[in-house]
Amino acid sequence: MDLDVFVSAHRAEWDRLDALLRNQRHLSGAEVDELVALYQRAATHLSVIQSSAPDPQLTGRLSQLVARARSAVTGTRRASWRDVTRFLAYGFPAAVYRSRHWWVPTALLSTVIAALLGWWIGTHPEVQSSITAPDQLRELTRPGGEYETYYSSHPATSFAAQVWTNNAQAAAMCLVLGIFLGLPVLWILFLNMLNLGVGIGLMSSAGRLDVFLGLILPHGLLELTAVFVAAGTGLRLGWTLIDPGPRTRRVALAEEGRAALGMAIGLALVLFVSGAIEGFVTPSGLPTWARIGIGIAAELAFLAYVYVLGGRAARAGEMGDLAEPEKSAAVPTAA
Repeated sequence: MDLDVFVSAHRAEWDRLDALLRNQRHLSGAEVDELVALYQRAATHLSVIQSSAPDPQLTGRLSQLVARARSAVTGTRRASWRDVTRFLAYGFPAAVYRSRHWWVPTALLSTVIAALLGWWIGTHPEVQSSITAPDQLRELTRPGGEYETYYSSHPATSFAAQVWTNNAQAAAMCLVLGIFLGLPVLWILFLNMLNLGVGIGLMSSAGRLDVFLGLILPHGLLELTAVFVAAGTGLRLGWTLIDPGPRTRRVALAEEGRAALGMAIGLALVLFVSGAIEGFVTPSGLPTWARIGIGIAAELAFLAYVYVLGGRAARAGEMGDLAEPEKSAAVPTAA
């Protein structure tokens, strides 16, 4: 394609579109129709230039012109409480449900790894001695020791806020770093399971595993589920880079990336609940069965939220992505 001839043939149309955009508040009905037609033609011209004779300066100019025209044609909108309600009722649970084939196996495998690490540490005194000195080990695991007082060592409100911040950051890192083929996600997940396994192993070696589980289960069920969802979603995002399926890699990454961003917001709310449980319920004077019961109830409520609401929304076509009008328009491609 002769680029100079192409530009000469269509420059008048681009200039006319630019003029209409500059005066869009005072357009007549016929001029609005003309603007829409010129926008569609300019989008096609941009596609032809990008595929046949890419020129950075011309592509930049047309891209800006098409973006301005699209904004004028489709309009802009502001987020409202209806968007928040839609996200919480449909978008977020559907996104979690759709990624269940990633985070459920991640949860099961991670739990097995944590249990094996706990057994290995608990049954091998030499491993325990490599972790900490015997005096420190006794201080950690004795009645009233550091494992027990950890959850009540700070005011409940500040402790819950600190826990929520740390967990939300870990979940966000799993989601964001998934783009690096999921490798950083595996490392973050392993560190979490190692930390859990050390607690299981040291407390079981002292014959106080029941106490440890009574402290960890009230908040840990929901907290770890959120971490597993984040890790599974991050791994899915990394796999999309390798195998985008029938979509182009760019479109697949854009869709999965937007869903992951929404997931980060939703999981922050879930972790806020688990942080509140950890700050106020775990160190409370409630009986162990009551504290664990609260943790199980929170976990079952989240799973019902995902599998009932999320499953229904996913089957209805909800992808956890932006609503269709909010997505970038696909530029026509040249044959």
